[in-house]
Amino acid sequence: MTEQPQLHSSIVAMISLAAGIASRHPDMGLCQLERLRSAGIPEHQINAVIEIARHIRDEASQKVDAAFDEKTALTKSVSETDSSGCCDSAEPELVAEDSCGCTPTPGGQSCC
Repeated sequence: MTEQPQLHSSIVAMISLAAGIASRHPDMGLCQLERLRSAGIPEHQINAVIEIARHIRDEASQKVDAAFDEKTALTKSVSETDSSGCCDSAEPELVAEDSCGCTPTPGGQSCC
């Protein structure tokens, strides 16, 4: 069995930066940002990673909010007659509209 080559440290830092931003991690990816700058990664590439991560984060939040709004509208109409089913699930159901419902970022970056 041959060992797979490891990802370059700059790729790992980009992935980690994007994941930190998209997940709203408290450290905000600042350590990875410094690593990328120290490695000489061009600022426009770093900015692209940040833009894509923020776009994915914001799009996910909008979809969760829309699902919540849809669920609460349903709950309101049901609760007017019967409140027994108001809290069946801890989270709103998320329906996949498309396996890749990705839209470009405001700057035109593709997130897919």
